[in-house]
Amino acid sequence: MSVRALWIISHEKGEHVSMRFTRRFATVEHRAKSLAGSSYVAVPEDYSVLQLLLAELGLSDSDKCYVALRDDCLHRQRSPAVELCVDGPGKGILWPVLAISQGPLTLACLPIVDAPAEPRPPLASLLSVSQGLTLLAGLQTFLLGSGGKPDNEGLASRLAMLPSLLLQVCPLGTPLDVPISGAPATSAVPTPAGSQKQPFWKTGLHRGRAVVNVALKETVRSMQYGKRSRQDLWDVYGTVTCKCEVEGVLPNVTVTLTLPPNGSPLQDILVHPCVTSLDSSILTASSVDNCDGSAFSGPYKFPFSPPLEPFRLCSYTSPVPVPPILGSYQLREEGNQLCVSVTLKLHESVKNCFEYCEAHMPFFNRDQMGVVEVKVSSGQMDVSKEKNLVVWGLGQKFPKSREVSMEGKISFPGPTPGPTDPICTELTAYIKLYFKVPDMTLSGCCVDQHSVQVYSSAKPRIITSRELQSKEYFIWNSSGTAPVSSGQMML
Repeated sequence: MSVRALWIISHEKGEHVSMRFTRRFATVEHRAKSLAGSSYVAVPEDYSVLQLLLAELGLSDSDKCYVALRDDCLHRQRSPAVELCVDGPGKGILWPVLAISQGPLTLACLPIVDAPAEPRPPLASLLSVSQGLTLLAGLQTFLLGSGGKPDNEGLASRLAMLPSLLLQVCPLGTPLDVPISGAPATSAVPTPAGSQKQPFWKTGLHRGRAVVNVALKETVRSMQYGKRSRQDLWDVYGTVTCKCEVEGVLPNVTVTLTLPPNGSPLQDILVHPCVTSLDSSILTASSVDNCDGSAFSGPYKFPFSPPLEPFRLCSYTSPVPVPPILGSYQLREEGNQLCVSVTLKLHESVKNCFEYCEAHMPFFNRDQMGVVEVKVSSGQMDVSKEKNLVVWGLGQKFPKSREVSMEGKISFPGPTPGPTDPICTELTAYIKLYFKVPDMTLSGCCVDQHSVQVYSSAKPRIITSRELQSKEYFIWNSSGTAPVSSGQMML
């Protein structure tokens, strides 16, 4: 299998479009011309390819919802293999043009097809299609990494490396390390560990000191109403992110998650494709089903062969009995003033040591904020009258009582109107908490340094960390109406 041309396009919903990289292979093009004969269609200039590809993928003509050549019922789209209708002297149809997109980047290539153009063969029967997609997926991983959102400097640096990279992984337009026609995808004879073949997408090997970094982060969300008629909601989900700098073509690493003796089993566990094996009992616990207490409670072992880039090893949810901070918010009107009463209580199971902890109290659909006469039992107040926002900075610790309060009055004399919101009208208002607690998780889940196993020639340095942070953590005014979810909070 060989490719006639390769393109990498940068775009933002059809705007600021640019061709970031292009490569044509003259020897492959000569073969394509010989194979096609009179039905040969030449590859047009890069600008024409760019416009045709953007139109076919729906990334151009944002003012046109319907494009006949693309959206007509008679047109059978077979993404990611598309066809480009070329006009001009060499008019005809280029097919199959393979294209994959992630974030602001689209990668496309035109593989050579060793089959008659008519009747058009099924995609499933063309080995060149699967091999071309394998090439694009590997280049995508190299350019974007597992996170999918590289910085501009990192992307530019990797694009500059592509010419020399293609000389190694795709010499003269023929990708290496892809299944050969007529041969099985995997060898029937096990390959010795010392002669492992390096995947083409793994462009280099780590040299230097071996380091394995495992970061566990749990995120808690909450909707608290302060009413008996409405049930408070909260949920917790965690992610384990790894960065493995170890020597070897396919090194083996095992990370183990453990829970305290009274910890609730982890649920809804999802793992990265690089995980090589997994106990089936790990995947059976689901938050949708009722837990009968017999669910697997660890330890959770994840053996894997890591990519070079940082990646998310696994994610999970955890049932916790109470939210970390319980709040009460009461807001009522007295003339042209609002009377505010807030109480926040830190649960005894939560470590009283924050990286930061703030309570944001916005006021919508009112005139501009005037006099703010508010007293707090702990922390500091910051008022933004232009934004009608009160920020209560609680610092890094709650007092020994683990409870803080705020009382006061706020006036809104104008003269200009403040920010608006379609939901927060009249006494519908909320406080949003932002906090992060280092070296703690609500589930009690942790990664012990000594449980991380690395099968490599050099002994690595193991770094582990864990933290708890808030996201969408709301406390609604109990004296007004509030939006209510009828079911479980969705991840």
